[in-house]
Amino acid sequence: DDHTLFISALAFLVAAVVAVPVARRLGLSPVVGYLAAGIAIGPAGFNVADPTTVIAVAELGVVLLLFLIGLELQPSRLLSMGRYIFGLGTAQLLITGMVIALVAWLLGFGVAGAIITGMALAMSATSIALQLLGEHNDLSSGYGQRAFSILLFQDIAIVPLLALVPLLAPGESDLGTDATATLLKAAAALAAVSVIVVSGRFLLNPLFRLLARSGAREAMTAAALLVVLGAAGLMATVGLSMALGAFLAGLLLSESTFRHELEANIDAFRGLLLAVFFMGVGMSLDLTVLLPHILPVVLAALMITAIKFLVVFLLYRTDHRTDADALRAGAVLMPAGEFAFVLFPLALANGILNREQAELLTATAALTMMIGPLVFAGIGRLLPRLRHAEPEPEPDDFTDANGRVLV
Repeated sequence: DDHTLFISALAFLVAAVVAVPVARRLGLSPVVGYLAAGIAIGPAGFNVADPTTVIAVAELGVVLLLFLIGLELQPSRLLSMGRYIFGLGTAQLLITGMVIALVAWLLGFGVAGAIITGMALAMSATSIALQLLGEHNDLSSGYGQRAFSILLFQDIAIVPLLALVPLLAPGESDLGTDATATLLKAAAALAAVSVIVVSGRFLLNPLFRLLARSGAREAMTAAALLVVLGAAGLMATVGLSMALGAFLAGLLLSESTFRHELEANIDAFRGLLLAVFFMGVGMSLDLTVLLPHILPVVLAALMITAIKFLVVFLLYRTDHRTDADALRAGAVLMPAGEFAFVLFPLALANGILNREQAELLTATAALTMMIGPLVFAGIGRLLPRLRHAEPEPEPDDFTDANGRVLV
């Protein structure tokens, strides 16, 4: 009821106001504060709201964040990143996924369950990664652009991964029917992307020009939200990532004369909804599942984040990036992605994972979201000390030099 909604909203605001300054005081990312606040007000704490409902609504914060990033990118700049999107992105997802899948198989998972587990946990949390990059103004840096390219490829890879789950389901399946269904999904996804691209090219600029002439700023804000949610909803309808749809819409408006006004109108919504999203992730950490299996879950989370960190570090070094860039990127991409919360229930529904496996994997994924920002903060403190500790080059010794000094 309205009273419950008011109490929930009040609890979220109080938790955010308390947790974020404490996290800042400890030198940690606000993301850690939001996650801790979510645990405090979730089922493990005061139990003020249903985490699944909160995350479903607050995921709009991630959608708006990707729209704003699309606004800041030019299409030509995105094309120049193609090598990183399909090179680094493919390498990161496949190598990490195969390593985690191998570990899961050795631990007793079936082949299908190991594959889904590996690919789900190989993906990174777009919301956390972009928040960490944004806090330090690193999104436009070399390592930030490469990290964003990897995240973008992961969003593209979601569709085949979702299509893969029914194909791996146990029991007799009609391969012809499954293949036809997969092709139909791919065609629908292509059609949805085409609709967004054509609309962006020929409809959006005239629409915003007309609204600008009317002088009604609230109409501009409403139209901006309509574009973002419309593109996101269309993508979700065909099984694609909502965030990818919002990113495409932002990209198509990046050369618009109204870009800066759209950015200002959307930014306030984005910040608030992202905060609620992170708290929702904290709320979803089910301690009734976690506590009886605390040791294996913690060990699994540490192992997964270590594998992801190492793979990204090695890929960055192979790409001739510095150790500092490789360390930061490894920490940014450590947390498991939001789509783990979609893939594991889907695998459970298709009989690929049993209930205990799905619940423990979900708890493990949520725990990695706590570890990543902490490691990133630790690396941020460590790097300046390492630079300071590097020995100064010894001055050249000219005591044995002969000849006269002319100047």
